[in-house]
Amino acid sequence: MGRGCGRWWWVAVALVVVAAAAAAEGAREEAAVAVAVAPRRHAYAAMMYMGTPRDYEFYVATRVMMRSLGRLGKDDGVKVVSVENLKNPYEKQGNFNMRFKLTLNKLYAWSLVSYDRVVMLDSDNIFLQNTDELFQCGQFCAVFINPCIFHTGLFVLQPSMDVFKNMLHELAVGRDNPDGADQGFLASYFPDLLDRPMFHPPVNGTKLEGTYRLPLGYQMDASYYYLKLRWSIPCGPNSVITFPSAPWFKPWYWWSWPVLPLGLSWHEQRRENLGYSSELPVVLIQALFYIGVIAVTRLARPSLSKMCYNRRMEKSTIVLLTTLRVVAAWSILAAYTIPFFLIPRTVHPLLGWPLYLLGAFSFSSIVINVFLLHPLAVLTTWLGIIGALFVMAFPWYLNGVVRALAVFAYAFCCAPLIWGSLVKTMSSLQILIERDAFRLGEPNQTAEFTKLY
Repeated sequence: MGRGCGRWWWVAVALVVVAAAAAAEGAREEAAVAVAVAPRRHAYAAMMYMGTPRDYEFYVATRVMMRSLGRLGKDDGVKVVSVENLKNPYEKQGNFNMRFKLTLNKLYAWSLVSYDRVVMLDSDNIFLQNTDELFQCGQFCAVFINPCIFHTGLFVLQPSMDVFKNMLHELAVGRDNPDGADQGFLASYFPDLLDRPMFHPPVNGTKLEGTYRLPLGYQMDASYYYLKLRWSIPCGPNSVITFPSAPWFKPWYWWSWPVLPLGLSWHEQRRENLGYSSELPVVLIQALFYIGVIAVTRLARPSLSKMCYNRRMEKSTIVLLTTLRVVAAWSILAAYTIPFFLIPRTVHPLLGWPLYLLGAFSFSSIVINVFLLHPLAVLTTWLGIIGALFVMAFPWYLNGVVRALAVFAYAFCCAPLIWGSLVKTMSSLQILIERDAFRLGEPNQTAEFTKLY
């Protein structure tokens, strides 16, 4: 069925199962498939897992992808189907990655025989334009992002119980699978796809038979954008963006932008369609907490300093200096890392980064007060992070190479300043101990500094 042929609506197909957790704790896991259905029984499907630490992240990702299709004329609905997780027989392979343990559940797409064609999707896709013409493709169609191996972030299939049962048989007999995941299995199952013709939808709307390669425009790898900072995909319509990056740089994480320029585009899709109501209360509470920490440390600075330093100790000055340096260094590191892990992962970057900077500033103020450090020395890294964000977010680079060179030049210039601030911080601790007023355990301390408040 081609474009404009009938009204479409969304159906989410959830495959709910109980299985062993990928992390070997025996935790409960579930899988879900989101499917958009047409009157002529065509469907978009996306697998989603439940019972893992990243449930909410992939739920949001799937909903944003579905809504990006919904903006192209499809409604958002849900249908749930229960299945059992497929056992992955490749877990013992030396190169096996445990995060791919349950990806073979994608094979269940062949069991959706109530549909004539299914477009199977990963949740890290964003649709730019209508792709209904994909339902005219044959029994199996996929995109070659890699020159030799097709990508399974989007593929078209004709459901068939015979094919599904044969795939299960191939799993049982141990068909060759280079990566132990769905992509390696399907590449082995359809080994001649590279030699098949390119898919061009018939203008009369008829369905093709056989297997076809899909144009690259149906799986525009985000890394292609980063090279020129614009899309330049000559093969077919520029319809679908995919983000097959490292797991912790998926576009739904707040730190993905401005490190990866397209991260903001994904979050704009979410802002327009889903919003951030579930994360906003946590963001507000954290912001108020950080502001309170800054206010308290400013008011309590003298007391904090006296409580930390005005005690008689019998250790030598060298041991004390070494200990203070280690504690101060770890405290500074904690001040910059703890806020990062407290922020809701899927919040908008324009909320996540200010909240992180506020948290890092508040914890750094504690370190400054406790160790009586120079504020600029501790906050040099904080200022450097702000500068890096502006350099990466600058919107008028000619291309990705110029952007990368600018970021490298900025890092090259900042590194000596950050190192100098660390050296100055360590030196100030030594001066602190050597000063008469803070020479712990000496009999000539004044009453002002021996009193605990």
